[in-house]
Amino acid sequence: MAEFKYEIVDQFGVFSENAKGWTRELNLISWNGGKPKYDVRDWDPEHEKMGKGITLSEEEFTALRELMNKIK
Repeated sequence: MAEFKYEIVDQFGVFSENAKGWTRELNLISWNGGKPKYDVRDWDPEHEKMGKGITLSEEEFTALRELMNKIK
């Protein structure tokens, strides 16, 4: 598997935490030195290990936010 790098540029918040201390978070992350993207995934307490997640561009995040604002 190819090695990759990431930098957490901004941490917006935690959605939940499981019994092992892993947290589901919304962050802004630069993957392999690229333009930062919005990212939702699970992280271990040290932010060294991560679970599968979803990464969104600025446009996708804006569209998602608009859709969520319509939900009552």
